[in-house]
Amino acid sequence: MQHEWLIGVDEAGRGPLAGPVSVGVVAVPLGFDIKREFKGVTDSKLLNRQKREIIFDDAERRARRGDLRFVVRFADNRHIDEHGIVKAVTTLVHTGVRELSAPSHCFVMLDGLLRAPARYPQRTVIGGDLKVPLVSLASVLAKVTRDRTMEQLSRFYPEYKFEDNKGYGTPEHRLALKRHGLCDIHRKSYCKELLKQRSLVQ
Repeated sequence: MQHEWLIGVDEAGRGPLAGPVSVGVVAVPLGFDIKREFKGVTDSKLLNRQKREIIFDDAERRARRGDLRFVVRFADNRHIDEHGIVKAVTTLVHTGVRELSAPSHCFVMLDGLLRAPARYPQRTVIGGDLKVPLVSLASVLAKVTRDRTMEQLSRFYPEYKFEDNKGYGTPEHRLALKRHGLCDIHRKSYCKELLKQRSLVQ
């Protein structure tokens, strides 16, 4: 069966102590040259903020024009605490791929240990966000969307400096946790040891 679209998938925010995890899913027609159309695209962690924003804005323009399609899906901290990070990410991958695959035949490329629903032809590549440009683009879309969300949430929880740390366990963020405890968007399952330490010093 001839594949008409290629789909790239990657996640952002698996490791932070607070905020959602996001999964970016991007679909391009067969023959679309990601390297040529998105110059410099690579693993989002290797790009500075300005470059990521440029790529994201360009992807939005291309989507409006119909050159590609993409979605970014979230699971919030409560969902992560209830179901675990692996199940949360898997659900996001599955819903995103299903949304972008219909009605065309597609082949799915995924980063790391991610898997699409079994009915899709697919390939998972360790380090795919660096090695596969389409997965790199998905990583940028996931990270920019999540970073923007954390910056918006930071206005409600200024003491944690989410606009800077994006929920990751930086020394400053860990210190804020010890001082103030959890806020509504912290992942309780990720913060148990820090909370134990806080209880010992109170």
